[in-house]
Amino acid sequence: MSDATSMAEAFASGRSDPVQVLEQALLHASMAPSVFISLTAERARREAQASAARWRAGQPLSQFDGVPLAWKDLFDMAGSITTAGAAYRRHAPAAVQDAPCVERLSRAGMVSLGKTNLSELAYSGLGLNPHFGTPHNPSSRDQPRIPGGSSSGSAVAVAAGIVPIAMGTDTAGSIRIPAALNGVVGYRSSCQHYSREGVFPLAHSLDSLGPLTRSVRDALALDDVLNGRSQRHVAASLKGLRLVLEQGALEGIEPAVRDNLLRAVDQLKEAGALIDVRPSATFQATLALIKEHGWLGSFEAFALHETLLDSADAEQLDPRVRRRLEAARALPASQRLHLIEARRRLQQQLLDDLDGALLITPTVAHVAPALAALEADDALFATTNLATLRLTMPGSLLDMPGVSLPSGRDVLGLPTGLLLSAPTGEDARLLGAALAVESVLTL
Repeated sequence: MSDATSMAEAFASGRSDPVQVLEQALLHASMAPSVFISLTAERARREAQASAARWRAGQPLSQFDGVPLAWKDLFDMAGSITTAGAAYRRHAPAAVQDAPCVERLSRAGMVSLGKTNLSELAYSGLGLNPHFGTPHNPSSRDQPRIPGGSSSGSAVAVAAGIVPIAMGTDTAGSIRIPAALNGVVGYRSSCQHYSREGVFPLAHSLDSLGPLTRSVRDALALDDVLNGRSQRHVAASLKGLRLVLEQGALEGIEPAVRDNLLRAVDQLKEAGALIDVRPSATFQATLALIKEHGWLGSFEAFALHETLLDSADAEQLDPRVRRRLEAARALPASQRLHLIEARRRLQQQLLDDLDGALLITPTVAHVAPALAALEADDALFATTNLATLRLTMPGSLLDMPGVSLPSGRDVLGLPTGLLLSAPTGEDARLLGAALAVESVLTL
């Protein structure tokens, strides 16, 4: 599958053009059940035609001018309803203007194909949606399997080759998890790295944005576009790069996830990376904190949606989402304050713990499970959701930017992922390291 960088190079050489690529994407999207909630075909055709004219004139607006992308249906797009994957929002007023991220990429010439599906209100790591359907994981050959969530449609749109880039959001793992389960790259930025204005929220202190892509170089280039930079990146040498492989995270994971991760680590060692295999005291303490005191996002999600839960519209919610939201109603405020204070302490501890190194963990402890059993069994859904989110939640609580990279596949061809993470705010260093790591991995 072509990544966005290769696609733009084809535009520049005249071997392809944005209009042709868009029409293929629209056709492919129309045949992909439940991946998109809405397509913005009229806008996309207008943008693609303008881009094609710019390329013919040799005056592209950016390195990704004409590249099609999709948006998780939390991002406002002018004239389009932002459903947040919820039935009660089907007839909400259309957005009056683009979210700043949408506007920035539109001004860079990128072509917005439409809005992708997600877990309702972005509140699940599995990606099931009873209102708009559940996109099937395109890697599954034996039976329908989950896409991962909550950025389910965005991950499937990239993995299925509909678009090379799709934007997602991540509050507890919602970019990294579907990236791993679908075999694509997923970048969770630090919370303040991109503007979250015009993006439907879930938990204000934990929500972050980022792309799902086919390559790290695309994620880096998109980061440049979003931040108004224009530069080319070359993978640095891995020689001397310090990495901590979190030993405790290797316990209780599926053999394929473990084997693929350890093979990747061996490849990094051969390339000169310095890898310290040990438990991270901070990572383990954060896991223990969440297990004992709960999830900070639960408090924030309930506060955000309390009015909804007390309204008649609550009857339209996915019962599983509603139960999870309601579960925080009776939690004591002292518990939330404890989590906030512990987070500050652990973020500082992480700097000492890693001492300039980056952290490696599995992204998810398992490959994509079968869909039917999860649809039929609420208890199984709940336990699987927690197990799926477990290894990404610590990074979210500590606001660690993270890049999930494909690490291989199991015997059924289902993808596995490794997660490279850094302390909050170190996005540039993380992306540069991820580019170097990706360059030596052979899957």
